Order: sequence, then C-alpha cells, then structure tokens
Amino acid sequence: MAQTFDICIRGGGIVGKTLALLLARERLKVALVAVPGAAGPALSDVRAYALNAASRQLLESLRSWPDAEHATAVRSMHVQGDQDGAVHFDAATQGVDALTWIVDVPALEARLAEAVRYQPQVEVVAAPVPAALTVVCEGRASSTREEFGATFHVTPYPQHAIATRLQCERPHGQVARQWFLPDGILAFLPLGGPQGHSVAVVWSVPQGEAAPLLALSPEDFAQRLGEASQHALGTLALSAERAAWPLQLARADRWCGSLPPAGGKAARSWVLAGDAAHNVHPLAGQGLNLGLADARALARTLHGRDYWRSVADLRLLRQYERERKAALVPMGLATDGLQQLFSRPEGALQSLRNWGMKGFERSSLLKNFVARQAMGNY
Repeated sequence: MAQTFDICIRGGGIVGKTLALLLARERLKVALVAVPGAAGPALSDVRAYALNAASRQLLESLRSWPDAEHATAVRSMHVQGDQDGAVHFDAATQGVDALTWIVDVPALEARLAEAVRYQPQVEVVAAPVPAALTVVCEGRASSTREEFGATFHVTPYPQHAIATRLQCERPHGQVARQWFLPDGILAFLPLGGPQGHSVAVVWSVPQGEAAPLLALSPEDFAQRLGEASQHALGTLALSAERAAWPLQLARADRWCGSLPPAGGKAARSWVLAGDAAHNVHPLAGQGLNLGLADARALARTLHGRDYWRSVADLRLLRQYERERKAALVPMGLATDGLQQLFSRPEGALQSLRNWGMKGFERSSLLKNFVARQAMGNY
C-alpha cells in the first residue's frame, strides 16, 4: 500500500527539520522534502546564528543542541554608535549564564539530521507528497508560497550583508560586538568556546559598496574590518570565504489557506513558517529565533486541537497565523526603525541617535525589558 502522510513539510532546513521532529512527537506521520538548491559547503562555512534561551530549550528538548565547541555562550554584548553613544548588556546583570549562543550552522544541521534519521515518524522524500497539511519552510525565495496564492510583500533595504569568519589576535572574551557606523552595521559574533580567537562577521553595507569590498584581497578586506571595528580584537585575518546577499523586510499577506481535496475526499490546507513567511534585518540577530518560534507555535496549536479536528482545519491555522503575526510586529518595527535611523548621515540625526543610546544605557528598566525580549523570555 502507498505510504500516507498527515503532514508534508516543504523545506528541510533548520526550521523544517525542527518542525518535523516536533510534529513526530504528536504521533503524526511527516514527509520532509529536502530544500532544492541547498547552500554548498563554501557558504555553510561562514554561517552562524545567534540563538536565544527559548531556541536552545526547544532544540535541547529534541536532543539537537550542538556540542559546547559549536555553541559559544555570549556573556556580554557591546553596541557602539557612530559617535560616543554606547550600550552594554551583561548576562550576570540579567541573572543568566548567557545572553545568547552563537551556533555553527553545519553542526546544528548535522544534529538535526541525525535526530530526523532516527525518528520513524519522519520520512525524508525527494518531492512533495499528498498530505492533509502542507507546511512551507522553503526560505525567502520559496516558489511554493506563490503557487499557493500568498503574496510576499518585500521592502528592499539599500544594503547587502557580507558574512565571513575571522581569526583574531586577541580572544573575543565571549563578547558579541556591534558597531553602528556611518557606512553600515558591523557585528562580530564569538566562536570557538570561551577562549576562542575566532568570530563570525556580518557586515551590512550600502548596496554600492558590497561589490568593491568583495573584490578586495583577503588581507585588504581584513584591514578594512580592523579599521571599522576600531581594532578591538587586534590584528585580523580571514579564515573563510566571503558571502553576500541583499537585505529586505518582508512578510506574506496570508500564512495559510485551503488546497483542493486529494481525490475529492478529505480537505487539505497549507501554512507558512520561517523565512517563507517573514524576513527582518539581521542587526538584532533574531531571524532564526523567529523561525523556530513559528515551529514551536504551530506544533503547539496542532497539539491542542480537539480530537475531532483535522490538522488541516483552517480555524487552527488562522489561530497560529494571528499569534505569530502579532509576535512579529514589535521585532519588525524595532529592526526596521534602527536600520532607518542609523542609515541616515545627517549630523542632527547622528546627535539624536547617540543621545538616545546614552539614555537607553542609563535606563536599567528599559534595558532589562529589551534584553529579556531578545533572550526569548516574554
């Protein structure tokens, strides 16, 4: 007899695999479709994610959290404005061991792939299969999203992100560093454990400057990074290739809908999750945290359904859509507002934003609230 599935997940990336494992715990039979055109090894070498406590707890519950050498705890965060404004966050002040963890993508993907391989309720398939519910986790360039009739409203930023890895003269000290500069936003994310000298770099630069920066020799590019980072970690050397992509703020208008019944029988539906549903600026490092929160919310919604409701019930899926759209509003506004504020070169705005950073630094109540939100403690 042909295999039947309750759910088909299109997209076998981190969010797709996490969701598959969560749904398998509900005794649902899941088909997981591999991501078409997945990134090759050269790109995967430079990717790293900042994962908060909520994301760590979720992945640990699935036995998929990477080993300590691949998940570096961030004990403090230093944010520097383009004048003398600065903001500092500290884990000890928040009463936690870490503000966030910087996780190597290949290590996380390997742990999730291993968990999927040993989960009998999940079957990895080469192409989409019929199911009561299809979940689209294909990322920002999803073709299925348009096929199902969802419009992706995109606001492009006049910036590209450049990512790479650096070996630094000085140890990072488990400090995440970020500089809001007149010509972009630079972040150094600590890697390699507490004594590490390696950092992942994400540099958001004006669109016209990306190609010239990528054309520099590794030595010259490292020198430019040293100047931009005020030589905070001493002499720098590239330890990986560079990757670049355009930045955007985006959200789908609809996150769920119905599909024609298979064979004229049971109802079928679709739903979006992760980057297929929304994109934000990387300056807050919340992209994957938001995607994993989607997976957690969708699994929780399906878990709480009445026994007689199908996983394709649109009332359930709209409940998930409302919850996640509401959760995205403050993060989208915050990241977009900061990007707009720090992308303007006017002297008056420079003074205003640095004055604001100083006021924020002095406001322990506001700082603590923002820190708790970023850590996933709502």
